[in-house]
Formats: sequence, structure tokens, C-alpha cells
Amino acid sequence: MERLQLLENWIGKQFPGESFALSPASADASFRRYFRATFPHRTLIAMDAPPGQEDCIPFLKVAGLFAAAGVHVPTVVAQDLARGFLLLSDLGDTTYLRALDEDPGSADRLYRDAWTTLIDIQRASRPGVLPAYDEALLRRELNLFPQWYLAQHRRMPLDAARNAGLEAVFDRLVRNALAQPCVFVHRDYHARNLMVSAPNPGVIDFQDAVYGPVTYDLVSLFRDAYVRWDEERVLDWVVRYWESARRAQLPVTADFAEFYRDFEWMGVQRHLKVLGIFARLWHRDAKAGYLEDMPRVMRYLRQACARYRELDFLHALLEKLDEVSSGTRIGYTF
Repeated sequence: MERLQLLENWIGKQFPGESFALSPASADASFRRYFRATFPHRTLIAMDAPPGQEDCIPFLKVAGLFAAAGVHVPTVVAQDLARGFLLLSDLGDTTYLRALDEDPGSADRLYRDAWTTLIDIQRASRPGVLPAYDEALLRRELNLFPQWYLAQHRRMPLDAARNAGLEAVFDRLVRNALAQPCVFVHRDYHARNLMVSAPNPGVIDFQDAVYGPVTYDLVSLFRDAYVRWDEERVLDWVVRYWESARRAQLPVTADFAEFYRDFEWMGVQRHLKVLGIFARLWHRDAKAGYLEDMPRVMRYLRQACARYRELDFLHALLEKLDEVSSGTRIGYTF
């Protein structure tokens, strides 16, 4: 029996005698699928997370942690962990991304709610509860860039010198990330995973949460792969978050310039990872939907690298990629 039929039968057993219809709600970059179960007087969200590829337990754990912090997350209505099924309350279908597209004037209000909720998550942080965002994980993510974006997507040859240069940059990025104070990290705190709801926002897709750098989720939010804001506005939002975080006694540095540098360097790590993931989704999984977002992420990456001498090698590498794209004949000399 196909999983969709199994899921439908399971939902029916939770509500005997009640009629409902299943329709696709959303899909993400993993094996998880989401369906909206529409009953006569309410809707619920069904998660299909095939065992072997996905694990529902982290979702349940993080949902409990975030809910205890006062964050609006889906309530678990029913669960079947053996089959990888969860039935959740429905936070609606208006993502931040959709709301911002329909009404850009709502941005200040929506982002203020988002960083206020982020502070609630961070204030609840404690070590030893979530997996550590450690050096091994940071490096695995960084290595997606040469493996999938450079080698597979851009067909750039990777010789010993180029690998050594990238490793030196990666070392600096990892050291910077590990030196930052640690908090709970959602890991994908962006406009597709924030829902316009009451209370606002509703937070979803948090099952990969870790304990790691304090600037990480801020980068996900303000250097979003799916929506871009001008740098002056982002700087203003980061300042406002930082001021609120200081008042909340979160472990952010007292020097804003240092904090903003950490934010930008953390962004470089995330942008490299995201480019690698988007390339892998296309070349391995035939998911083309993320290709159109690559230029936005690359622009973030290039702008950040251009501001720091320690990232000169990476900036030069990105410039070479642009020359290749424009058809300029070049020789790789670094």
C-alpha cells in the first residue's frame, strides 16, 4: 500500500466517522511531505516522514522546547512514530514570504515579531539538550560548496592549490563560528518557515535545531535565500535585534561592530552551505525549484567576502566564476 493511502487510513482511525480530504500543503528539501486534512469544521496538517530517511523524534523534542519558551509552534494532535506519521495543528497557509510579497509594507512589523520570537528561543537555551553545532557539522556543510556547487554545478576544476585556499578560508569561518556564544539555533529561520498567525509568527520546520552560534538564525532571517532587503534596512534590523538581545541579557558582544562582523562571517558559512545544498538538490535529486534562488545567495556571499581581507581568496574565486559565466577565457593561477 502506498504511503499516502496508509496516511489517509491512519488519519481516518483518529477520527472515526468524520469525513476529510487530503491535499498537498507543502514539501521541503528533504523526504518529508506535508498534507492538509480538511474536515467539515477544521483543518489539520499531516506530516509524512518515511522511517529510514526521516525521524520524527527531533521534531517532537524541539516542538516541546520551543513551546515551553512561549513560541507558537504546531501542536501534536496524534503520532505514529513507527510509520513516521504526525498530525499537527494548522498554522495556516500564509508564510512570511507570501505576506511580504503581497504587502512589502508589512516588513517592519513582521520582522520585529520574528526577532522578538527568536530572542524567546535564545533565552530558553541551555547546553546538553540539542546536538552541538560543532566543528564536524560546520565543515560538512562547508564542503558542500566545493563538492556540489563548484565541481558539479559550475564544473570548476579543483586542484590542490585551490583546495588549500578554500580550506584556509573554511578554517577561519569555523574558528569564528565556534568562538561565538551558543544558543538554541533553528537552522532555517527564514521567510518560508515563519507563518503569519496569531500569535505571530508561527514557527515550523525546526526539527534540525542545534546548539550553536548566536548569530546563525539572524543570518537566516535577514540574509534570506528567498527574499532580499537593502543593506541599510538589514543593518537597522540587526541593530534593533542586538539592542533587544542586550536588554534580554543574551550573550551578544557589547561591541556592535564585532557582533556585525560575526553576523557577516556566519553568513558566509551559511551561504556556502546553501549554494551547495541547492546544487545538490538539482544534480542529485532533480529538484529545480531552488535554482532561481542561487543568484540571490551568491550576491550575499560576494558582498560579504569583498569587505574582509581574510576572505580575499574566496572573493577572488567567486570573481573567476563570474568570468567563466560571461564567457571570458581565463587561466586558473591560484
